[in-house]
Amino acid sequence: MGAGKACSISGGNMDKEEAIFQNRIIELADRSYGQSCYTFTEFLNLSQIDLCLRLVNRLNYVGMTFFGGTKDCDRRVLRFGNPEDLGYEEPFPIVCLKIEPLAEKFAKELTHRDYLGALMNLGIERENLGDIIVLGKTAYLFCLKRIAPYLMEELHQAGRNPIRASLTEPPGELLRREKKEETILASSVRIDGIISKLYHLSRNESLELFQAKKIFINGRLGENRSNLLKEGDIVSVRGYGKFQFEGVLHETKKGRLAVKIGVYQ
Repeated sequence: MGAGKACSISGGNMDKEEAIFQNRIIELADRSYGQSCYTFTEFLNLSQIDLCLRLVNRLNYVGMTFFGGTKDCDRRVLRFGNPEDLGYEEPFPIVCLKIEPLAEKFAKELTHRDYLGALMNLGIERENLGDIIVLGKTAYLFCLKRIAPYLMEELHQAGRNPIRASLTEPPGELLRREKKEETILASSVRIDGIISKLYHLSRNESLELFQAKKIFINGRLGENRSNLLKEGDIVSVRGYGKFQFEGVLHETKKGRLAVKIGVYQ
């Protein structure tokens, strides 16, 4: 292996698809380093981001930055290269689209699933799309810049609502994602117990989430269900939502912990 170059991955304990993905990431890193230019992935999901983070030490010869449109986005693009090494800046190829009803007075409030379904019906690959954030009867979509003109031209309906999509700057509500503060009682700050209490799950249901690799802590796959949460940890539970662990408020007389949780809306 030459200086500043990472070798490919043979597979090891990961499956073939994961190995192919990581090899593609290494190729992008090598291209950025070898050609002195920025390279970008498409939008990555949490599992893919975790696979990239496992390569950080091997790819320390090239800058790595994740961004999805705001600092709280789950789906993010990975950029290789940084201004210090390359001598110039290149922004992420991400834009924000505002999706709004043509007649707000008669429109129904739609869900994330409604908007995603409308996008998938256009034949859009998921990797072109970032987070979809619903605020009332309006949604904001982060997407790759190259696909935005097509979406603005072709996206006309979501659910039963006639809609339009237009370019916009992310509004303040997106830049500071709102969290609903909740207090739960738990026997400890173990992540499996906190998830069970917050989402009203049985121990077996919580275990199944870990086994299905659906738990992520600060963007990394959470494989140890006995992991103790620390103040500020952000936990994403695929299919349920995302929350921030904000610490222990106090201990009850019965030895339970009153825990403060910030649930992302």
